[in-house]
Amino acid sequence: MSEHKIRILVAKPGLDGHDRGAKVVARALRDAGLEVIYTGLRQTPEMIAEAALQEDVDVVGLSILSGAHMALIPRILELLKTNGQEHVKIFVGGIIPDEDALRLKEMGVTGVYGPGAPTGVIVNEIRAALEPAA
Repeated sequence: MSEHKIRILVAKPGLDGHDRGAKVVARALRDAGLEVIYTGLRQTPEMIAEAALQEDVDVVGLSILSGAHMALIPRILELLKTNGQEHVKIFVGGIIPDEDALRLKEMGVTGVYGPGAPTGVIVNEIRAALEPAA
């Protein structure tokens, strides 16, 4: 395994002002040895895509509790593709109905997590998503 440290951008898109869950996950990722960049609250899709490009991240983790996930996430995916970052894995946490989670995965989101998801599972799934195909 290479010494490349996984870089993850943790962002709160939209107008949702609650970031406790995002901070808990960001801390767990950091404690697991990942390099975490936390953007803070109320980020636009454009701000998130630009930060992902500037920080040269492997993963973008989005925390959305506002219900606007079906508007925000497709826009972020589109902007990442425009920036040539199709390789960046997207993970989403928040209040996401099962049918929306399925649609998001079909669009290219790697993982979707609801409230109370074990942080160890999230860390392991991020690592697994970035492992080279055997």
